[in-house]
Amino acid sequence: MRRSAPLLTRLTAVVAGFVLAVAGAVTLAAPAQAASLTQVTSFGSNPGNLAMYAYRPDNLPANPPAVVLLHGCTQNANAYFTNSGWRKYADQWKFALIVAEQKSANNATSCFNWFEPGDTARGQGEALSIKQMVDHATANFGVDAGRVFVSGLSAGAAMSAVMLAAYPDVFAAGSIVAGIPYRCATSMVNAFGCMNPGTDKSPAAWGDLVRGAYPGYGGPRPRVAIWHGTSDTTVAPLNGAESRDQWTNVRGVSQTPTSTTSLPGGTSLEVYGNDDVRLYRVSGMGHGTPVDPGSGADQCGTAGAYFLDTICSAYRDALFFGLDGGGGDPTTPPPTTTPPPAPTCVTASNYAHVTAGRAYQSGGYAYANGSGQRMGLYNTFYTSTLKQTGPNYWVIGC
Repeated sequence: MRRSAPLLTRLTAVVAGFVLAVAGAVTLAAPAQAASLTQVTSFGSNPGNLAMYAYRPDNLPANPPAVVLLHGCTQNANAYFTNSGWRKYADQWKFALIVAEQKSANNATSCFNWFEPGDTARGQGEALSIKQMVDHATANFGVDAGRVFVSGLSAGAAMSAVMLAAYPDVFAAGSIVAGIPYRCATSMVNAFGCMNPGTDKSPAAWGDLVRGAYPGYGGPRPRVAIWHGTSDTTVAPLNGAESRDQWTNVRGVSQTPTSTTSLPGGTSLEVYGNDDVRLYRVSGMGHGTPVDPGSGADQCGTAGAYFLDTICSAYRDALFFGLDGGGGDPTTPPPTTTPPPAPTCVTASNYAHVTAGRAYQSGGYAYANGSGQRMGLYNTFYTSTLKQTGPNYWVIGC
């Protein structure tokens, strides 16, 4: 056990809002093939004391890509592998999956320790253990080191952001599902506030935290997809917008989308730069991984506790990572670019902005639609000026 019992008790309190119950989740039927999720018992010094599992589909070609998957609290490797939908596309497009698993010895609720500096810095703790899993896969499975990606849910999403920040030389792109910007929390004291209502920083301030994770690094930075439900009360929707601000700044592109697209499941997709960053907002969805059970090309996963029947996020992320060979799916229409209207400025109370549909409220605060910027308390006494810069996209100020 790496941490004392009293610390584990305190960690349990911090991550209580991140706990993802998996009891009752329906599992997928195993395909008719020999490949299975297999534990790798030795993959390096493993300073974070994590478990490694690997899935290599039958007939995997030489130098395949790989996706690292990071589960949520109280989940394990098999639950996330089975229900998230990633197995379908690993089988179809022939890439490997590396599934990391937290141990209760490290965290009483099996959450990755996204708020512990010793586990989120390059060359240390859990972050280094995950990196060593990638090293093992490239050395022993023949994985293409230039095509390694990472995706996670909740605490695993926060750890996904850790890996993208600390190891930009390892990961080409990543996906953050209901997660938190890198280094929002550095202790159990401020972890709750990061989760809800969230922390509002400037894009440059968020970007500096990422750049500080690997001082002196001058190489390419990973592309990032961000997913968030608009009704997530565990990890407030502001985190999706703040993650967008962090990674657009790191990639050096504007925080105004270059295109917006309507997708199934009440999902809107905002694309930033030259597809540098994506922000998926799933209308009415709570806290969990978006899945869409079915046999369609763009359907995947199993609905259950914290696997929410809306849209198949694994399919969209696999395409974003280029795992289909770059051809995309012919059944998916190309995104449509909507030119932004001329800027419109409105000054009103935060209550009036929410009532008019220019903003939404969560946890007693008002947030601008689109940008997710926090405007202050949700009532008639706080007044804000909002500027419209795109379809249902508002920013503070004019």
